[in-house]
Amino acid sequence: MDATLKIHRYVEGKSWVDTFTVPRSTGLTVLGALTYIKEQQDPTLSFTCSCRSSICGACAVRVNGNAELSCEVLIDDLTARYQSDELTIEPLGNFRVIRDLIVDWDPKYARLKKVKPSLHPKDEFTVETGCLQSPEDFNKYKKYAGCILCGSCVSECNKNTLNQDDFLDPFAFVKAEKLVADSRSKSPEEHLKAVIEAGLWRCFNCQECTAKCPKGLDPAGAIEKLKAETFKHHLDDNVGARHAKAIYDDIQTSGTLDESKLNIKSEGYLMSSLRLPMALRLMNVGKMDPLAKHPVNPEIKTIDAIVKAAENADKEDA
Repeated sequence: MDATLKIHRYVEGKSWVDTFTVPRSTGLTVLGALTYIKEQQDPTLSFTCSCRSSICGACAVRVNGNAELSCEVLIDDLTARYQSDELTIEPLGNFRVIRDLIVDWDPKYARLKKVKPSLHPKDEFTVETGCLQSPEDFNKYKKYAGCILCGSCVSECNKNTLNQDDFLDPFAFVKAEKLVADSRSKSPEEHLKAVIEAGLWRCFNCQECTAKCPKGLDPAGAIEKLKAETFKHHLDDNVGARHAKAIYDDIQTSGTLDESKLNIKSEGYLMSSLRLPMALRLMNVGKMDPLAKHPVNPEIKTIDAIVKAAENADKEDA
């Protein structure tokens, strides 16, 4: 049985969709199908690939709206997953398309530089002795060293889809967390300050970057770890950090969120005053009562136990 591939094409400002039929065989990957089309049906079809072993990350595309490594994912698995012999192939999302399935990485590499993605070793290390590290310290960031810069996380990031101007690509935060967690680093604060300025606290926490990472990494988890590190290094004088602390304090004291005071705790009185019209509308429809006493959740002891369990789990992970 054949598989039908509907491939999004783009050449010099013009876009369209071409439909190709590919004979299915055991072990045929999306990359194999694309190569077959280029060699047997349309030599103008453009895409990128290199290692064909899920190592280099060059061949990532979108299949039926989801980022995939085309050299890794099988046609048979995809048709079974979507219960259809027809698959739609597109270039990665949130990238500028150069031609067909080829996207422009140059702006992404430029953005990556914002997190200062290189290790500045402590003064105790020398050229002669090298930068020695225990296996335990290496394991703290080991998984983040596995990022292959395939762009899958970028493609699926909802914050990047909405606005890339005030938020870095997820893989950049992964690189930053790798350096912050590295015991050999002389200046983790340098990377933390950079990611704060680059939108660390604007993450939607949609988890799409983690769900779609072909290497099983956890970009969303890296972002959360970076947030925690900002508190450890006393870099918490910003709206995002104050917002997180306000929520934590409310849960600790009452077990519920006091939304009437949350914005004031996060942005301060001056900035909050600009939101007065919205507050008045909420009061008018009964959604907010600033004079009401904030209730204490009757399950506060259970909530407190959950919070302590989460804190202990974080300590064990560290």
